[in-house]
Amino acid sequence: QVQLVESGGGLVQPGGSLRLSCAASGIRFSTYAMGWFRQAPGKEREFVAGVYVDGRTTYYGDSVKGRFTISRDNAKNTVYLQMNSLKPEDTADYYCAAEQYGQGVPTSRWDYWGQGTQVTVSS
Repeated sequence: QVQLVESGGGLVQPGGSLRLSCAASGIRFSTYAMGWFRQAPGKEREFVAGVYVDGRTTYYGDSVKGRFTISRDNAKNTVYLQMNSLKPEDTADYYCAAEQYGQGVPTSRWDYWGQGTQVTVSS
């Protein structure tokens, strides 16, 4: 059974930082591109970041470039999203996704999804 379990969300003040984690099980993690998406209330789902299997090739949505960093640890079957300089508009539910043999780009087919973790940026 495939599971993607996100953690690390919470309430943070504007300008603060959070690190999200997504632990994968039931898949051969090293063959999967991984990604993060978010969805705010009343808005469409938005691509945040993606990382190729090698961990070096990364992609970011325009709204988070320079502030967020995606990384992966294939030994721990985990992908991370370091979020710095958070803004109120970053408030959303954040979802982890996985695509086997994929590139990690927004248009990937994304085979599996996690249940999400909530991030609220507010003073």
